[in-house]
Parts: sequence; structure tokens; C-alpha cells
Amino acid sequence: MLTVALIAPALKTGQMMKIPSLQARLREYLPHGQLSRQRLPLAPELELWLLDEAYPQHLLDGEQIQRIMNYPAYWCFCWASGQVMARYIIDHPELVRGKRVLDFGCGSAVAAIAAAKAGASSVVACDLDSDALAISKLNAEANAVNLAYSADFFADSESYDVILVADVLYDRANLPLLGEFLTRANTVLVADSRVKDFSFPGYRHLQFQRATTIPDLAESEEFSRVNVYLGER
Repeated sequence: MLTVALIAPALKTGQMMKIPSLQARLREYLPHGQLSRQRLPLAPELELWLLDEAYPQHLLDGEQIQRIMNYPAYWCFCWASGQVMARYIIDHPELVRGKRVLDFGCGSAVAAIAAAKAGASSVVACDLDSDALAISKLNAEANAVNLAYSADFFADSESYDVILVADVLYDRANLPLLGEFLTRANTVLVADSRVKDFSFPGYRHLQFQRATTIPDLAESEEFSRVNVYLGER
């Protein structure tokens, strides 16, 4: 894939400089923010570089929390839907084993890493945010897996066996993407806590699970209710 070939080598250069660089980027928005490697409560098999849980969250008011939600530093959190998807993949490795997988809007790449751990033949972590791709590289190294990287899902017509979609439907304008995904993969796995009336052709409900964002942002309880859906063509 052309996009992957162009991006992956760039992330290999000066990889040890990425943590200080991402740390500086994080502190533009959270002056006391610190990245640290953390195991996930719901998927302790995995370890990610995330905003340290010791961050003084009592200093955050509603406006600041909203700023975190709006700024694309989502890469320094493991969102509830991503954690639930990782757990589902680890528990059902047959979904991805030996298959070509793409993690759309990968963020921290938690789903991509889970797929690689579960035996996928290849995994692409895809995200428009260069910071997300940088932290994904570090997280892949922390978990001793190999990923490829893409900044633009629509830059080519590559097909996959499985596409992973975690916490992407926060904007209902993204719902039509569910149809697009089924033109590029035989199977699409979706984890979402935002859409309450999920109904889309080709998709069925698999399970419900509760989870929180890591570190916990004390979001409203409804966002801890994660549903998993399977799309097949």
C-alpha cells in the first residue's frame, strides 16, 4: 500500500525522540500532563503510553475536560470503546487470526495491537493525526508487535479481511462510513458507546460491556456503556 510504505519508514527514524516530542505536545494543552506506560484494567495483556493516571484531575473543570474531548489528543487516552474492542479481540482471536486487518481511527492503536497479538497476518494502524501514529508506533514497540501505518484510508482502494472501528461514531456524520467499510472488508467490528439507536444494514449486535476511559475522565455514565457490532457482507 503506497500510504503505508511512505509513512512507516518515517516513524522508524529517531523513534526514541518521540516520547519527549509527544510530551511537549501534550503539555500545550495539559501543562502538568505526563505520559507513562500503563496496563489496561480490562485488557491487562496490553500496555500503552497514556496520560499518567496521577494527573491532578481535581484541577480540571468542565471547560477543560471539554477541551480535552475536543482536541485531537485522544491518542493519550484509551477510550472505553477501544478497551472493550481489545478485550473482544483477545477473547475471540479467530476473528483476526491469519487475516489482513486495518484499525480505522486507531488513536493509541489499542485495537490494532490486540489484533496483532491475536495472530493477524498484518495490521495497519490508520489515523489522520500524526501524533496518533507516533504514539501508535511506541505502543506497538511496548507490546512487541509489528504494525504498518497509514494516514489516509481513502488514499487507495486496498481491501482487508477485517476493519476495526472503535469510538469513531461520536459524530453521527460518520455513520455512512459503515457502508464504505463493507466495500473494503468482508468483516467489520465496531465498538461504540455514543449511538443509542444503532441500526445499519449488514450489522448485528454482538455484546454489551461496561468500561471507562483510561485515565478516567469521569465522563457521564452513559459513555461507559459500550456495544459491539459485527458487520458482514
